[in-house]
Amino acid sequence: MAKRSLRPLTLGGQPLTVDRAKRMRWTATGMLAAMAVIFIATHGLATTGHPAWGYVHAFAEAAMVGGLADWFAVTALFRHPLGLPIPHTAIIPENKDRIADTMAAFLRENFLTPAVVARRMSGMNVAKAAGEFLAASPERGGVDERSRITSGAAELLAEVLESLDPDRLGNQVRSGLAAQLAKLDIAPLAGRMIESAMVDKRHQPLIDGFVRWAGLTLEDNEETVREIIHQRVSGVLRWAGIDKTISSSVLDGLYKLLAEVLVNPDHPLRGKIEEGLAKLGQDLQHDPETRAKVEDMKRDLIANPAVAVWWTGVWERIRQSLIRRARDPESQMGAEMRNMLSELGQALQQDERLQHQINRFARRTAVGVATRYGDQIVRLVSETVKRWDARTITDRVEGAVGRDLQFIRINGTLVGGLVGMTLHFINTVL
Repeated sequence: MAKRSLRPLTLGGQPLTVDRAKRMRWTATGMLAAMAVIFIATHGLATTGHPAWGYVHAFAEAAMVGGLADWFAVTALFRHPLGLPIPHTAIIPENKDRIADTMAAFLRENFLTPAVVARRMSGMNVAKAAGEFLAASPERGGVDERSRITSGAAELLAEVLESLDPDRLGNQVRSGLAAQLAKLDIAPLAGRMIESAMVDKRHQPLIDGFVRWAGLTLEDNEETVREIIHQRVSGVLRWAGIDKTISSSVLDGLYKLLAEVLVNPDHPLRGKIEEGLAKLGQDLQHDPETRAKVEDMKRDLIANPAVAVWWTGVWERIRQSLIRRARDPESQMGAEMRNMLSELGQALQQDERLQHQINRFARRTAVGVATRYGDQIVRLVSETVKRWDARTITDRVEGAVGRDLQFIRINGTLVGGLVGMTLHFINTVL
């Protein structure tokens, strides 16, 4: 049989163990034994000695009676006094099943009813308390607490990402992204982006980049351009070698044009490009035909298998990166999560509307848990107590309240002695 261990219990917020209860039991027993010794020692003195010995003898006699009565009452709660099977003793171990059911019923009727939970939760500001904890200053140990929270959250995130099937998760994420993109009307959004960029002159670097790209492309394909011109001119010009002069002139003119467009912000060709961009922005927003073409392109892109393969690879790299960052103590994820928690804590403390929403959610959740799972909770309490053997429940209850019960024995001894002295005084006077 496994060795049982009892955890320290608490009473009034102070740690209370079985050993302390045992010490009080020995104290109460010692007082009872002392009264018995005094009673025997003063038996002859009470009648032949000083009258004061009569009071001492009466005190000891009544104290013994009171102490013995309270000893019997306290002992009868947990075990049979002196091992004798006296009826109505060992009350707790003999009735542990009924006690378990009574405790469960008391818990259900007084703590886990929806009305009680709602009334209790209505007086609590859960959101503000959570905000104060999350935004705690370093002097109050807030950083350490948040570090533990963020470390646990990061490890939990890593475990979740590792436990899930990468292919299935990637497919679910891709499907969700595709569904959201399918709902999104891209054409008007792109049109407004173009208009906004042109108003702020942010399209100029794009045009410059396009002109440079055109120049580099032309430079890389000079021979192709010369061959095209050579094939298009007449045979007489080719025979005279004029085709080479024409191709060089054409290339030089194109290079010059591109250079002028690049250095002159007011060049007419640049203006034509801007007009084309402006028209494209308008068509994307207001031309049904252009918008339909963009939507067709979007659907084709979403349905393209190559895009699905690309996204799966991107997601897997993101997943692995998140796992590495979550498990790396030197990464910035912990600091970012701590900052996020701190900002959340400040928002929970300052935003009354957010507090109201969260408190209402917490209250409804608690009421729902009490309504749906209240019977299961009290059944767990009842079944747990019923599974305890008689020794376990006796030790735990006695460890929790045994010290106070021993005070009852001590008080019974003292009160009994005072009553005995009072009766002795009355008897003497009468």
